[in-house]
Amino acid sequence: GSHWRTDVQGRVRSGHSSTQSSHRLLAYSDALISIIATVMILPVAHTKIQDNESLQQHLTTKIAVYLMTFLIVTVAWAAHIRLFQVIERIDDCLALLNLACMMLITFLPYTFSLMAAFPENILGILLFCSCVVVIGLIQALIVLYGFSRPHLLNDQIQGSQNQTFYKHHILKVILRVPAFCFFAGVFAFIYPPLSYVLLAVVIFFPYISQFLQWCYSKAFGQSEETSDPMLFYSYHPNEPLSKERVEAFSDGVYAIVATLLILDICEDNVPDPMEVQQRFNSSLVDALQEFGPEYLAYFGSFATVGLLWFVHHSLFLHVTKSTRLMGLLNTFSLAFVGGLPLAYQLTHEFPRHSHNELEAIQISCVIIFFAGLFQLAIWVAALFNQRETLHPYVHYGGQDHTFMLAKLAVYPCVALGTFFVTCVLSRFSAPVFHLAQIGVPLAFLLLRLLVRAALAVLRWFFRPSHPAAPFSDVLT
Repeated sequence: GSHWRTDVQGRVRSGHSSTQSSHRLLAYSDALISIIATVMILPVAHTKIQDNESLQQHLTTKIAVYLMTFLIVTVAWAAHIRLFQVIERIDDCLALLNLACMMLITFLPYTFSLMAAFPENILGILLFCSCVVVIGLIQALIVLYGFSRPHLLNDQIQGSQNQTFYKHHILKVILRVPAFCFFAGVFAFIYPPLSYVLLAVVIFFPYISQFLQWCYSKAFGQSEETSDPMLFYSYHPNEPLSKERVEAFSDGVYAIVATLLILDICEDNVPDPMEVQQRFNSSLVDALQEFGPEYLAYFGSFATVGLLWFVHHSLFLHVTKSTRLMGLLNTFSLAFVGGLPLAYQLTHEFPRHSHNELEAIQISCVIIFFAGLFQLAIWVAALFNQRETLHPYVHYGGQDHTFMLAKLAVYPCVALGTFFVTCVLSRFSAPVFHLAQIGVPLAFLLLRLLVRAALAVLRWFFRPSHPAAPFSDVLT
């Protein structure tokens, strides 16, 4: 393909046959980091809660810590992508350094498990911060190695006279996150809640920095811009990632979440042969009937994951360019999508009509609501700059725009409606929730027809005052 030809031409041109393109390394890293970010929900999903214990009390802190660590892992992923936009070719040494970095990233779910299981013990957060610090140091070593061999850098930086500036600037940006995590680890000994505050700052630092720069420019005027156009090509944590990389990472998260759902079925819902023989008189069908609620929860949860991916796919099909805000909102949406295995686990774990069952259903509604709401927010953010971010045929006011908006509104509306219905009909919370999950695919099948009918009704009502046309003519 074109990547292979470009890679071979690059080797011949530079005279370094041992180097290769970083495309495959980035694809491998995308897959690995999306898996790591997603499986961090498993310690939360497998929390054992007794019937007489409060579900909210056990899960609130763990869900908050999960969301924070998921976002930090995505920050590490974004930094990794930007780093290899600068270093476009790799050799054996860089490949091994990247593997060391990935090894530490794969260890992060274990540190999160310790943080979730022992929130009062600082060992979990110390291990988490230590891993992030070492990851940052390895990335800094990759930068130093790459700039010591300029043939590994992208063509723009190779031709620049400011390679020293680039190296120092990239190192400064890369070492910010390890610095925050180092201080978070120090404050864990003094006042642990402050450690979590510092970790939250890591997530939002690019946006805080951008806001402070905006305030400074408003207060003191615009700073002088550099005369060197190459300095505009720089390594900034607040630069948006390419649409293709965002799609690749998002697809990975959706695929892992869909896969995690079946793992619990395979592990927990295969009956023991001795129990089948003694309790069910060797009738496997009777034994499997015991797991009916689990199967229903699985199919409903898979439909939810699949349709949320379908909406995400449809959304980015209309997007031409991803902005910083769209990337942040997408990350939040993926964080809640990653919580869907927890929703699956909760919806069949507790006795029927118990208070914990009602809370579990409502927590699941909240997870689905925010996963869909942030997708809708991506669309709204794209509309603010639609000339640059969207194809012309979906600009505000068109039928395709209305149809996309209706798609994005389905899950937030259904989840919110289900939440309030379960508040009123608490005894029927589980059937209502499963009915909503199974009914949504039908709603998507009918959606285009319903949107066209609704637009036709609006056009018919707001037609200018002249002899009315038949409604069937308006509909067509």
